[in-house]
Amino acid sequence: MNIGIVCYPTFGGSGVVATELGIALAHKGHKVHFITYSQPFRLNQFNENLFYHEVNVNDYPLFDYQPYESVLASKIVDVAIYERLDILHVHYAIPHASVAYLAQQILKSRKIKLPYITTLHGTDITLVGQDPSFEPVIFFSLNNSNAITSVSESLRKDTLKTFKIANDVKVIPNFIKIEDYQHPTETCHRKNFAAPHERILIHISNFRKVKRVEDVLRVFDIVRKEIPCKLILVGDGPERPAIDKLCRELNTCSDIISVGKIANPKEVLSIADVFILPSETESFGLSALEAMAVKIPVISSNTGGIPELNIHGKTGYMSKVGDYKDMAKNTIALLSDEKKFQQFRENAFEQAKKFDIEVILPMYEKLYEEVIKAGI
Repeated sequence: MNIGIVCYPTFGGSGVVATELGIALAHKGHKVHFITYSQPFRLNQFNENLFYHEVNVNDYPLFDYQPYESVLASKIVDVAIYERLDILHVHYAIPHASVAYLAQQILKSRKIKLPYITTLHGTDITLVGQDPSFEPVIFFSLNNSNAITSVSESLRKDTLKTFKIANDVKVIPNFIKIEDYQHPTETCHRKNFAAPHERILIHISNFRKVKRVEDVLRVFDIVRKEIPCKLILVGDGPERPAIDKLCRELNTCSDIISVGKIANPKEVLSIADVFILPSETESFGLSALEAMAVKIPVISSNTGGIPELNIHGKTGYMSKVGDYKDMAKNTIALLSDEKKFQQFRENAFEQAKKFDIEVILPMYEKLYEEVIKAGI
C-alpha cells in the first residue's frame, strides 16, 4: 500500500505513535509518506520505503495567522496525485481531520479517490475539542472520516459522548516495539544519578498543567523521608517555573535531576525503579507503557485510559486524581517489599508485551485494507 501520514512532528505521544507506525509499515514493505511542517523527531533512519514531504508556509504580511491548513491540504493533494496514495492516515483531529476532508474533496473533483482515517489521541477530544469554537468542525470532519480510531476504550467513550457522532470509533491502542527496550545502551549509568542504596523515581511528560507534575514532587517529598531516593524529571513545558518554585519550597531540588527533553527515553528509563504518572486526564499513557517495557512498576492516577494499561495491585498502583499522599503510600509500600517489587517488575513487562507493535500493526493494516476496499 501507498500510505500518507499526517501528524505533529514534535515531542508528544501522537507524533511518536504516528512516526513509529510509519516506520513499522515501511519495514513491512508498504510505502509511507509523512506530510508535516518539519521532520518528525523519531524519523531518523533511512529506509527505501520512507518518504518525507515538508509543508512550507510562506510568510505573507497580509495574514496575522498564516493559513497552515490550506497549505497542508494543497500538499496532501500534491503527494496523493504524484505518489498515488491509496489511503491517508491523520493523527490528532485538530486540524488534520478537517484538512483531510478538504483534500479528499479536491481530489474527488479530479476523479481521484483518497479515503482517510482519523486517529484520536486524547487532548484533541478531551480538552481542545470541547472548545465551542472547534466543535462544529470536529463534528463534521469526524462524521465524514472513512474510519476513526482511538487509542483507548476510555477515549472512544469520551468521543461518542462529547460529539454524538454517527460514525463508529474503533479502538486500536498505542504501542511500542518491545524489542527496542530489551537492550538499552550503556551510556546512561545508574551510578551517575544515585548512590547504590538509593532508589530512583522517574516522570516523563510535556509539563503541561494536565500532567500534574507538582504532584510528582509532592509524592517524592513524602517518599524520600522514608526511603533514600532521587527523582528524575524528563521533559519540559509551561509548568516548569511552578515546578522549580515548588522544589525550592520543599527543599528537594538537590535530589531532583531535570534532564529536559529526550527524543528516546529508554536509556534513562532503564535505570529507574518506579514511574510516577499522576495526570488529570490521560487517554492512554504511552510514557507509562515505555516504563513498563523496561520492567518499571507504575504509580498513577486512575483516570482515562490508564486503567486499561496499569493493573492496580499487579503492575503498579492507581489512586484518585490529586491524591498524592496515597500515591506516596503505595510507592513506599512497593519499594519496602523487595519480593513484591520484583514481582511487579515482571508483571509490568508481561503487560507491556500485549502492546507490542507486532500485535498492534496488523490491526492497522487490516483497517487500511477494509477502508480502501470500501471506497468513498
